[in-house]
Amino acid sequence: MADPILSLKERLSGRSIYLIGMMGSGKTSTGRPLAKRLGYGFVDADAVIEQVAGCAIPEIFEREGEAGFRLIESQVLNAISQRHSLVVATGGGVVTKPENWGQLHSGIVVWLDVNRAQLIERLRDDSTQRPLLQQPNPEAALDTLLQERRPLYGEADLTVVIKDESPDAVADGILQLLPTLIKDPTEQRER
Repeated sequence: MADPILSLKERLSGRSIYLIGMMGSGKTSTGRPLAKRLGYGFVDADAVIEQVAGCAIPEIFEREGEAGFRLIESQVLNAISQRHSLVVATGGGVVTKPENWGQLHSGIVVWLDVNRAQLIERLRDDSTQRPLLQQPNPEAALDTLLQERRPLYGEADLTVVIKDESPDAVADGILQLLPTLIKDPTEQRER
């Protein structure tokens, strides 16, 4: 019996997988096991942005504002998209710049869709400073971001609705769903 992961890797032909979704949706924690199972490299775009900028994301927001951060984010995404066979955990707002979609669609875009209540709970437990939530009413700020971004996230190739599954279970679910998006090259040859 053929190895389903090996078959999937062949069908992916080196196309990268871009995980999108709100902050706290589990892009990084899901991306690592997904990359490992595929034998792909893993890239956390936010970590690369911090390396490029030489400082933490909250500091970039403080110095450059959101517009400056988004510019760096687009440049980093462009550089990442030049590589192949990666699972990329993107920043939650990467979808807000139309020019980023060209890079995202060079691979397969997977939206990790987590409901509002769960996001609030996850973000409350998260020690990471989220610049866009550093406001008197972070829940209202999150609601505004959700309203703006949900239609954009909906442009993904694949949507994975997450209830309370572990990152490993989400990664396994993505692996099961990916073949529905990718034609089997052997099927195309037989026609």
